Amino acid sequence: MEDNKTASTAAETTQIEQVDMDLDSLDFLGTPGAENVLLPEEQKPNVFTKPSVDLSFIDKDSDEPGSEPTEKVEIDDVIGEVDPEADFRKKEDKPEEKKAGRPKVEKNGMAEVVNKLIEAGKIVPFDDDKPLDEYTLNDYQELLEANFAEIENKVRQETPVEFFDSLPQELQYAAKYVADGGTDLKGLFKVLASAEEVRDLNPAQESDQEQIVREYLRATNFGTIEEINEEIDSWKDRGDLEAKALKFKPKLDAMQERVVQSKLAEQENLRKQQQAAAQQYMENVYNTVATAEINGLKLDKKTQGLLYNGLVQPNYPSISGRPTNLLGHLLEKYQYVEPNHGLIAEALWLLSDPEGYRGKVREQAKVETTEKVVRQLKTEQAKLQSSAPVIEKDEVKERRIPRNTTGGGFFKR
Repeated sequence: MEDNKTASTAAETTQIEQVDMDLDSLDFLGTPGAENVLLPEEQKPNVFTKPSVDLSFIDKDSDEPGSEPTEKVEIDDVIGEVDPEADFRKKEDKPEEKKAGRPKVEKNGMAEVVNKLIEAGKIVPFDDDKPLDEYTLNDYQELLEANFAEIENKVRQETPVEFFDSLPQELQYAAKYVADGGTDLKGLFKVLASAEEVRDLNPAQESDQEQIVREYLRATNFGTIEEINEEIDSWKDRGDLEAKALKFKPKLDAMQERVVQSKLAEQENLRKQQQAAAQQYMENVYNTVATAEINGLKLDKKTQGLLYNGLVQPNYPSISGRPTNLLGHLLEKYQYVEPNHGLIAEALWLLSDPEGYRGKVREQAKVETTEKVVRQLKTEQAKLQSSAPVIEKDEVKERRIPRNTTGGGFFKR
């Protein structure tokens, strides 16, 4: 018994040893690879595996010797005979082939939708009298885009008007004044405040009656302050002050309203004058550039467009916050953004003394031309000297007359 127990204990004892192993040699672990993919033919048969049926006799050639002529049978035909609905299910289960490209849009449906929108007043048709049934997809797109643009413009135009109408009367006056280019807001609000104070006076209240009468007499230049006070005191003594206040209040309100309207009309007239001056300015610039010549300098079409747009189009932001033209933009640019005071000084010289500046430019051009001509002459002279033949002094023979040493001169024989 003890020996068996000892043997059982020895059998259950586990020994742990450290062994060095080469992982590359462990082929039995089955590292995944293409050869580990299970294919249908590698599956082992089991109880669920259907037995394979040898159908080779179907495709057996009847021309083989010893074989009987047989009719070739298709598997689908056999299945169809067994199950008549199999062919129907086969066609039903077969997915339909999808045609490539964008799905076709029915124009008739689009015409119906657009026609309903037109009848409901949501969109406006074109004025070409073309039936919607004859519209192409591009025509429908153009119609919708035109309606969207029209709605956007309408909202842009009506929104400022609705906002203006919702403002109090004083702010409407201020908005109109600023829209006309007015800048004296302090003076405008002073006039508006005075008119509002007069409008709030109540002739039925004794405390406001004297102020109403006093403001009216002062506005109509009744007289000096002493004369106005005497007149008011006399009306008080007779009990006529309330009646005078009731009589003068509508007239005083009308007078204050005329003062406000005069302030606004003054600014509107100034705006009209500025518009006329701007129109005249644009015409002068156009007439100047249209000649294609400025002070003797020829202009091409590109330069004409540059000068005209640069002088009349306020397409650039200014330091003042108001838009400016290209001329103002360049003056600010070379003064503050990219300082080039030499160029600015030259522009100032031209603007302040055009004739003096052009004269200096012409003088400088003459000097440069003269220097260029002198350099060319020197170059040509050097070329001529280098190409002329050199004559040595020894080769030059002096012409001499022989002297008569025997006497007798010309008559000697």
